[in-house]
Order: sequence, then structure tokens, then C-alpha cells
Amino acid sequence: MQPINVHDYEVLAQTQLARPIWDYYQGGSEDEISLRTNRTAFAQLRLRPRVLVDVSNSNLKTSVLNTEIDMPILVAPTAAHSMAHSDGECATIRGADAAGSGMIVSNDASFSMEEIARASQGLRWYQLYIHTLNEAQQLIKRAEAAGYQAIVLTVDTPLLSNRERDKRNAMGNFQKKYYPGAFSGNARHTINGSLDNSERAAYAGHTLTWDTIAWMRTHTSLPIILKGILTAEDATLAVQHQVAGIVVSNHGGRQLDGTIAPIEALPEIVAVAAQHCEIYLDGGIRRGTDILKALALGAQAVLIGRPILWGLTVQGSEGVRHILEILQKELQSAMILAGCPSIKQISRSLIQWT
Repeated sequence: MQPINVHDYEVLAQTQLARPIWDYYQGGSEDEISLRTNRTAFAQLRLRPRVLVDVSNSNLKTSVLNTEIDMPILVAPTAAHSMAHSDGECATIRGADAAGSGMIVSNDASFSMEEIARASQGLRWYQLYIHTLNEAQQLIKRAEAAGYQAIVLTVDTPLLSNRERDKRNAMGNFQKKYYPGAFSGNARHTINGSLDNSERAAYAGHTLTWDTIAWMRTHTSLPIILKGILTAEDATLAVQHQVAGIVVSNHGGRQLDGTIAPIEALPEIVAVAAQHCEIYLDGGIRRGTDILKALALGAQAVLIGRPILWGLTVQGSEGVRHILEILQKELQSAMILAGCPSIKQISRSLIQWT
């Protein structure tokens, strides 16, 4: 089957990945309510298209943190790409570059941040978990030296959630046996792997506070983006701490189960933060119409996670490029049909909640 949409890639990827890896990439926490809600929430939004608009010059170009990109779509940080393809994140970032997009490189990448940076000439941000302050300081300095343009601090992981698919599959043991380097790219430990008690005790994520932002600023001049905010209250605090961006996210349904979907949280966060920092969204995006809805509710750009892994599994860097271009073309079609020839003309008036 020649894939023509994101769902086709999902079907093909499942046939090529071992069950523990498929469940690791696909799964959420506990009853996976958040995982499902991320998709169903988009269906609760209806589009209000306008007609008789000159859409002959459609344009999807935009910018994030003053860097121009060809589409308002970025690659989200996801772990251990070498389990999907032997070239791992190096292939992913080449595909993102080829599509005119950009990539947020995971703290839990399979390859070092330097190796991934050498494979790219485009936009690249570095996603950070803080395991220890000393380790985080070193990772930030390495990211600066390797040419990363922003630090994306994930803030929704004071501990690893109860991911029952991974427990049933003994994912930690499977990864150690078949993919021993899958999480070894940047840090000594990974909260996504199998931690022993001493490693869990050393993990600093459960002690982080808003003061951590000030601490980070003493170690970097790069823009700081917070990933994992779902409430106006936290968005207001993020603005007070002068972050450059917010990623509205529930970790792809992989952390606290039963949360609101990011697309549901987006309006309240835009209301308090959009005048002060850029706002991005991830979680559940599978179609160009999903992206149009996110942009209409105030997102500057969206982040794509699991579909990128499907493309990487099926066709390597070319699959990543194709996934991004599929979504780009679907978004362009949706914009034209809605009477919005450019990103700037997308507005809240397009949306009706059911």
C-alpha cells in the first residue's frame, strides 16, 4: 500500500514494529482516557467556512521565535527513534529539514544531540528533563554549543506515570536486550526507561518549582519554552516568569490520565498568554483540519509526535518528510476551503463548539 494519509502510515508501521515497541510509542497511562480524548476533542469543534474569498495565493509560511519555516508544523520531542529506524533521530531531523519544518530533539534521543545537530541545517530546539541540576546544566551548555536555538523544558513529569502497556510488555527488559542504546543519546538516566530505586531517588523532577526557570536563566541565554501546560493559572505564571513560549500539552496522554485535551485547554491559555509569548499545541493531530482548528484557536504552530514515528518506521527520513508534507497539503486545502488563503487570516471566528 502506498500511503496517502497519516492513518495509512499508522497501519503500515504497526506491521513493522515489535509489539513492545508499538505499545511504547502508541500507549498512554492507565485507562488511556487522555490518549483518546486528545483525538475526540477535535471532533467536538466545527468549522465555519467563508466563501467567495480570493484564495488564489495560498501561503502557509510562518515563523517561530523569529525563525521562518514553510509550515506551522514542527516535530515534537519523542524518545528513542532508533527503535523505529536504525538512523534514529538523525533520519528524523533530515526529513524535517527536507520538508521545511523543524524538530524538537528529545532528551531521551537515541543519538547524541551533537550527532543530530550535525545532520541538520534547520530549526532545532532541545527538550530537557531535569534529572539532576548538574546534569541539566551540562546538557544546556552542550545544546548551546551544538547550535540549538531554544530549550524546551518539560514540566508535566514530576514522576513517570503508570504506563500499563509497558509493564505488561516488560518494556525495560525488552529495550535493554534488543535496543541497548535506544535511550543513551544525551543523559545518564531516562525516566522513560527502566529505573532502579537509586536512579528514581536521584531524579530531581519532583522537586522542580517556578524558581527553576530563574535557575535556568543563570546558565543559558537561549529562549526557554515550557512544555506541558494545560491551565490559564499556569500560563499566567509562565508569563510572569517571562518564558518565550508555551506548549499546550498533556504529554500525548502519557502522564496524568483523565486530563482535558490540549485543544480544549488552548483558548484559556491563549486568553492570558498570547500577547506575551508564543503558544504551540500538541496532542491528537492527525489531519490538516486539526491543525486549522488549533491555529484558529490561537496556536502559533503545532507539534506532531506519533505520526512522525510511523513515517520514520515505514520509510526513514523520506517517511518523515512525507508525513509533514501530507499534513501541510491537507492544511493548505482546509485553509482554501475555509476561505483563509494565509495563516494571518485564520481567526477564532472559524470555530464553533458542539
